[in-house]
Amino acid sequence: MALIQYLTQIQLDFGAVALLPQECERVGIRKPLVVSDAGVRAAGVLDQALAAFGSAGALPVFDATPPNPTEAAVREATALCRRLGCDGLIAVGGGSSMDLAKGVAIAATHEGPLKTYATIEGGSPKIGTSVLPLIAVPTTAGTGSEVARGAIIIVDDGRKLGFHSWELLPKAAICDPELTLALPPLLTAATGMDAIAHCMETFMSAAVNPPADGIAWEGLRRGWAHIERATRDGASDREARWQMMSASMQGAMAFQKGLGCVHSLSHSLGGLNPRLHHGTLNALFLPAVVRFNAGHESLQRDARLTRMAQAMGLPGCDAAGNEIAEAIRAMNARLGLPVGLAALGVTRELFEPVIEHALLDHCHKTNPRPASAADYREMLEASL
Repeated sequence: MALIQYLTQIQLDFGAVALLPQECERVGIRKPLVVSDAGVRAAGVLDQALAAFGSAGALPVFDATPPNPTEAAVREATALCRRLGCDGLIAVGGGSSMDLAKGVAIAATHEGPLKTYATIEGGSPKIGTSVLPLIAVPTTAGTGSEVARGAIIIVDDGRKLGFHSWELLPKAAICDPELTLALPPLLTAATGMDAIAHCMETFMSAAVNPPADGIAWEGLRRGWAHIERATRDGASDREARWQMMSASMQGAMAFQKGLGCVHSLSHSLGGLNPRLHHGTLNALFLPAVVRFNAGHESLQRDARLTRMAQAMGLPGCDAAGNEIAEAIRAMNARLGLPVGLAALGVTRELFEPVIEHALLDHCHKTNPRPASAADYREMLEASL
């Protein structure tokens, strides 16, 4: 049976961040803790987002979110939240800040180690209604965590785990492209490819969710058409920034269908080496996974490769997915992203632990074509 569920109130436009105080009032947050990171603060984007409150210093801020959020950082932020008596959270930043805030929403109101509530540990039903309410303000156009029910956090034992519950869905998403205008080109490219990966993996999923298919296809069309413009001239191309913010939001609205091997591999490798950027890894794994999935009956039956090629403006695609895979490789190169895992310092010595963790990742089960350890090894070789 298909579950189709869209619940978040979304504000999408330039200047939308001015609505933050009224959204806090609507949600019932009177004393929020702001969760962000040092880079967002240093760039002045945090002050820009909080200016509607009259004084950025009026709200308590936790700005020590690491690039890949950890359980240790969740504990630190949770301690601050409890000490100050905060009754809700505002996440201002990229996917890391939003995911960390979701971890705090759990930890501040639930007992025990965070892994207790991980999806792979059967923890989703244990996440109750007592979680702290969250308002999400993305400052990148990539993860779409502002409209998603999940978070990815590295727990104390080193695993990079997913946490999924409709209780974690932000009560409001304020998507203001103005906050992305100063995003550097490489980060624009990497986060943008993250959004495109969400749209493509969701569209390839065999799960039944027609609205998600439509949202993902349209998100892919928007993202593919505008990512180069946003990367090349993001400071002044406001149209491209708006389109990428929408593509990011759409990718996450759609991936309730489930993702697949791209994210299984990215989560696994990112857990082993937290310095690696998630969006960059997704961009590098996409070509190999498209080729791996291409022969699955659901993609052939529903002409999904052809339809993805249309969204990308390609003349067509063969049954092996070669045209799409090569277009992604060429796009990565034009955007200035690494051409392969080796450029990131990844060696074959990591393959076995990456494969081991990928097979256990929650996204592994929702890939349209079942993947074995040997399949993952081939994908890693193709991406090296």
